[in-house]
Amino acid sequence: MRLDEFAQTKLRGLENRGLARTPATTTRHGVQVTRQGRPLISFCCNDYLGLAHDPRVLAAAKEAAEQGAGAGAARLVTGGHPGIEEFENRIATFLGREASVSFGSGFLTNLGVIPSLVGPGDRICIDALAHASLWAGAKLSGAEVLAYGHNDLQALRDHLKQPLRGQSLILTEGVFSMDGDLAPLPALIQLASEFEAWLLVDDAHGLGVLNQGKGAADLDIPLLVGTCSKALGSYGGFVTTSKNVAKLLHARARSFVYTTALPPMVVAASLAALAVVAAEPERTLRPLARALQFTRLLGLPLAQSAIVPWIVGSPERALAAQR
Repeated sequence: MRLDEFAQTKLRGLENRGLARTPATTTRHGVQVTRQGRPLISFCCNDYLGLAHDPRVLAAAKEAAEQGAGAGAARLVTGGHPGIEEFENRIATFLGREASVSFGSGFLTNLGVIPSLVGPGDRICIDALAHASLWAGAKLSGAEVLAYGHNDLQALRDHLKQPLRGQSLILTEGVFSMDGDLAPLPALIQLASEFEAWLLVDDAHGLGVLNQGKGAADLDIPLLVGTCSKALGSYGGFVTTSKNVAKLLHARARSFVYTTALPPMVVAASLAALAVVAAEPERTLRPLARALQFTRLLGLPLAQSAIVPWIVGSPERALAAQR
């Protein structure tokens, strides 16, 4: 089959199932957006704190752009510009960890971290509704991958009980990106300790939003993954961990070793956004408060995070609602 013919066949299959989607050009100014000439209000953006268009963040990015539009190469080749090291130190301190390692995105973080720590002979226990990047990293590792039902602690315990010579790694999101519910993190930490397993929590949708005793940042989690593209309104991903693990990732994480570093302007924006979050803790309370108001007004189950799922039924209805 010719490549183009293959693509057409696959596209027809998606269309028949109501799953075909294409990007729509959208001009965004905070929550105000313009699409096909129509002014709209966006309810689907992950810029939870409105920092992507904050004047302080934009000013920092513009100033850093004078250092160059790109980083040049991977950090092990050319070295990292000072902004990256400053960001890694500050995000680690902000989250109460020893160290952090930055990556090109949250997806690349999980693709790099997971295979660096486990492989053939090891076992990964992953929540069935975990993000696609966690699944991709798990499959790439070559470890045995066992899914447990969403937030089902007994099913996870049953997996961990099985005999194993290697290491067990538990993978979950802190705030689940589609349903907006929370992982039972204290119970997961206890299970990990009981079975001498490691725990990795991807808290991309919780960091900067659920930091008031409710989120992963307040707990003792050895591998805490986050992104700069949500609450910080910028781009890039990172993992916070111990100094020794960070050094190991520098040497083994392929999406760090073989990928060009984040540009100075992007890192500067993240640094400025982090400064705003630290200086204005009340800002981090607003997304959940507004999500709770939204769910009360519409008679939906009360929000647990800034993400509110609105189940409309079939894929066709969902795409129609999106349009």
